[in-house]
Amino acid sequence: MWDDKGVKYLDMYGGHAVISIGHTHPHYVERITEQLNKVGFYSNSVHIPLQEELAEKLGNLSGKKDYQLFLCNSGAEANENALKLASFHNKRKKVIAFKKSFHGRTSLAVAATDNPAIVAPVNQNPNIIFLPFNDENSLEAIFRAQGDQISSVIVEGIQGVGGINVATESFLRTIRSLCNDYDAVFIADGVQDGYARTGKFFSHDYSGVNADIYSMAKGMGNGFPIGGIIIAPHIEARPLILGTTFGGNHLACAAALAVLEVIEKEDLMSNALSIGNYLTEELKNIHGLEQVRGKGLMIGFDVPESWKELRKNLLWKHHIFTGEAKPHVIRLLPSLALQKKDADIFLEAVREEINELSTLHNLANK
Repeated sequence: MWDDKGVKYLDMYGGHAVISIGHTHPHYVERITEQLNKVGFYSNSVHIPLQEELAEKLGNLSGKKDYQLFLCNSGAEANENALKLASFHNKRKKVIAFKKSFHGRTSLAVAATDNPAIVAPVNQNPNIIFLPFNDENSLEAIFRAQGDQISSVIVEGIQGVGGINVATESFLRTIRSLCNDYDAVFIADGVQDGYARTGKFFSHDYSGVNADIYSMAKGMGNGFPIGGIIIAPHIEARPLILGTTFGGNHLACAAALAVLEVIEKEDLMSNALSIGNYLTEELKNIHGLEQVRGKGLMIGFDVPESWKELRKNLLWKHHIFTGEAKPHVIRLLPSLALQKKDADIFLEAVREEINELSTLHNLANK
């Protein structure tokens, strides 16, 4: 990326995991331009073949060929519809969410988000039950006590805003098992950690079990607003219980198809895994960085208080974008097309800044 003064930047954050195939990828630009020259939008009152093409391509790449697709415009909207559809399915109200979760900023999605600062009084919902993340005992206990009232369990495979906290495979399998036993709906929030970012299409796939509904957005359109949910065949998605004006429009589908086509052609799922593994191992070898974690190109690490200027220095001195989670977590969510040479530029900048910050800290404490 370049700014208005021609300064070059390395984007290791992708605008919150949105830029999945790189800024202005030629195929992406061509696909959208070509579609815009035909028709940009018409409502879902007409048949839009691009939606069927997208559903087929998504089913093939994700391995969920028998799932239905509902298209919308954002991650929050995807999670709203997932939670709503689950409640329609089993006629229940209670939702289990987890500490440090983030599912969106609207209505039910924000009610299921563990951040009281963004939950307005009108959004507060007594039907949301927050449990500790990765705590199977608490999950089993709440199902024993209230299992016949629980509509759904919504969980990120890797919590993004919460600080890159990885759900254990055992935890996800326990959710699957309990949802089976109590006829609850397992909602896999893949808005940030899905779409091939972790080396599998959904990070939840590492558990070896399928969710009932998967939500997606961010990397789905590489910057073009689009979101969606895919729905297991046993859940009936009747016409008109879910709806959207802009969701699944011609341009959005063209953008989403371009992303999937590039992911497939350039084998970006494998690239995300290999470059992500390389970055993770190299970061673990940097003395002083704490709790390096994640999967593929969704990586986080803790920075000690004495190095709290690291992220700012990476931006202003080295022109490298990174993300954060409070208090001192640096988050990496780059394009799935990130190359080893770019990873090395980032790693060298981190080492250089840590050496300088360590020196300053030691001088200050003499």
